Amino acid sequence: MPYIGKSPQFGVRQRYYYTASGSETSLSGADDNGLTLAFTDGLYVDVMLNGVTLVAGTDYNTNTANTISGLSSLTAGQVVEVVVYDVFSVADTVPATGGTYTGTIVYNGAVTYNTGLQGNTNTSSGLTLDFDTFQNFFVTLSSGSNTLANPTTEANNVGQSGFILFTQPSSGNQGILSVASDYEVPGGGGSITLSSANSAVDLVPYIIKADNSILLGQAQLAFS
Repeated sequence: MPYIGKSPQFGVRQRYYYTASGSETSLSGADDNGLTLAFTDGLYVDVMLNGVTLVAGTDYNTNTANTISGLSSLTAGQVVEVVVYDVFSVADTVPATGGTYTGTIVYNGAVTYNTGLQGNTNTSSGLTLDFDTFQNFFVTLSSGSNTLANPTTEANNVGQSGFILFTQPSSGNQGILSVASDYEVPGGGGSITLSSANSAVDLVPYIIKADNSILLGQAQLAFS
């Protein structure tokens, strides 16, 4: 199965080198390069003496954790190479067939996609927009006055843009939407003018400029 990034399991290999001072029958701890011998399964360990592969269980054993034991007494100057193999799993991989990331994804370079790239849409949003979870919003307004409230989720989503679809109530529409201080509208002011007809549908684009600064574009009115 293809995955974004490397396969969720792949092998790693670490080499350790020990130069004998003489009479050793076991090896452990730091090697000639200061690497500390460590392995999780003795079945995945190879041992070479002066380049000749030794036989596990006959020429040595790994019965003691992180130790090569049972060696014939070494002669000073002999070099033992220990190769440890391991397999590790990469957490949180997402298969190419699809999946969900949570949190922020940082990438460099272009993104190529073969089908539509769609952000999450909240089809029943209230007047406090959740930018952490959604990119686009469908808001059904209430009769009487309505105010687009200050959100608490724009700080981590600077640069995000999308659309807010406003549907007017079936009665009592005032045609004016007040906006809280985090929103900036064309020409300034604290409100935007929407359709005056009941049940009208209007579209407003937005982009998050900075924390506490969300720019609202010109409303596109009366879709039918």
